[in-house]
Amino acid sequence: MISLRYHIVSIAAVFLALAVGVVVGSSSVSDRLLTGVGHERQSLQDQVDDLRAERTALKAQVAAAERVNSTIGPMAVQDQLAQRSVVLIASADVSEQQRDAVAQLLRAAGADLTGEVHLGEAFADPDRADQLRRVVTELLPAGVQLPTAADPGTLAGGLIGPLTLLNPQSGQPQTGDQEREAALAGLADGGFAMASPGLRPAQLAVVLTGGRIDGDSAGDRAATLARFATQIDRAGQGAVLAGDTGSADGTGAVGVARADPAISSILSTVDNVGSSSGRVAVVLAVREQADRQSGHYGVASSAQGPVPNTRG
Repeated sequence: MISLRYHIVSIAAVFLALAVGVVVGSSSVSDRLLTGVGHERQSLQDQVDDLRAERTALKAQVAAAERVNSTIGPMAVQDQLAQRSVVLIASADVSEQQRDAVAQLLRAAGADLTGEVHLGEAFADPDRADQLRRVVTELLPAGVQLPTAADPGTLAGGLIGPLTLLNPQSGQPQTGDQEREAALAGLADGGFAMASPGLRPAQLAVVLTGGRIDGDSAGDRAATLARFATQIDRAGQGAVLAGDTGSADGTGAVGVARADPAISSILSTVDNVGSSSGRVAVVLAVREQADRQSGHYGVASSAQGPVPNTRG
């Protein structure tokens, strides 16, 4: 006869067997899971290593291409701006190294670089816009007429354009030497612009800006620089607005210029002036402007191509 004790022992044995099975089974699953995770981790690490190696190789290729472009750049633009004069205007976020690199290539192209104008931090500051308007009006030389637009960029271009560029019809200065010096000194006193000593009016202009503009007033700053460059273009034979990486974004001056048909139809732009190929594009775009044409160049999706198709 099967006793109650036998039943209890049997049931206990069953539960013990189940417990042991669960422990053994879970240990087996855990081992397989850990093994799988280990393999996945190694695979991911191999992918990371491959991507790092690929990035290193690409960086080396880019550096090599930049060295080649730096070498052949002067040859590519040789005589493109012979018997042409150019003034260089740079916003506050453009480095001296950047300005010098562009100036050097302009000279290699045969251009007569007549001087530089460095825009101050206050120039595109929305909080100083009313002061800039007032200063422009007060410094306006006799015989120079400001554009009807009220925005500070266009008004500033209406003053600095005639000061730095020759009349496109007559080829003569648009102001007297003393008037030019007085107006430029007034702009410097206000912190808006500083001209290099002995600046002479030129036929054409290059307006350099930095890259993407950040901050709450980014749109206003970019618009001021884009409209300024447009008015500079109208004041002489032509102008090129050149920015660095990010300048073709919506908050960059080049991006603002390209998005406005009234600007993009006359003003040439370059969005990668920080590279050797970008600087070549700047020089060739200046030549294009001298031939009464315009275009948009660089690496952004809004560019027509890397460089203008300029010959001659």
